[in-house]
Amino acid sequence: MPELKVSMQPFAGYPATLAACLDEIGADMVFRRRRLIWIKPNLVNDSPFPVTSDPEMIRALVEYVRENSRARIIIAEGCGDSGMETREVFESLGYDRLAGELGVELVDLNHEPLKRLRNPEFQVLPEIYLPKSIFSGMLISVPVLKRHSLAGVTLAMKNLMGLAPPKHYQQGGSWKKSYFHSRMQRSIFELNCYRKPDLSIVDARVGLAQYHLGGAECSPPVQKMIAGFDPVAVDAAGAELLGLSWEDVGHIRMAHGVLGNARPDEKS
Repeated sequence: MPELKVSMQPFAGYPATLAACLDEIGADMVFRRRRLIWIKPNLVNDSPFPVTSDPEMIRALVEYVRENSRARIIIAEGCGDSGMETREVFESLGYDRLAGELGVELVDLNHEPLKRLRNPEFQVLPEIYLPKSIFSGMLISVPVLKRHSLAGVTLAMKNLMGLAPPKHYQQGGSWKKSYFHSRMQRSIFELNCYRKPDLSIVDARVGLAQYHLGGAECSPPVQKMIAGFDPVAVDAAGAELLGLSWEDVGHIRMAHGVLGNARPDEKS
């Protein structure tokens, strides 16, 4: 794996900026060795970018992978809005059309066959159910740069809450993953201990400065993109772009030294 922990590039259009980030960390060489690649955008509901991932960002990523790999590519998400199904979100935001144009698959993670995993030392998730399929192949987390009312930030690690099946993790309310809300920071950390991203790419073209479902955008727009194989380093960099210290974000602090290293000048 390349030594460079995080690449952060000024935004100059999705294809050019993504290529600059991924080339710098050596992702092209990594993709060549892969046979299956999962792309996990942030599609919590059917609100357009910057609440959810811009389909053009995902298009640029699929095209980059295709230039460097013969891997099977799947775009996968499990939406959080209890009033919608993921297929409806795919259709509303144009992902079904995108998948058709690019010849890639769409998978609703909320309804995939599950795998049961256990770690009795964990406080919130001593047992977890996750889609069996996402343990094969490379998992790319592609969040949007956003603050979050409970998690502080929603970046690469928080984005993996979309993996959790509502069958086990919807406990009333308006969100399919509401089980995690009471102890959000610990939940994100423990979830990522079971399955963390293999590669993380943050779309920081705009940024939401207050709230993950709307509110004020960053002013001026952040106009960056971040990529790295270490999700802790990527999330620490993203938190800084939102004006936060990673040490003040519970799940990044817990993950530091366990799932990666938030300090880019140190080795994990």
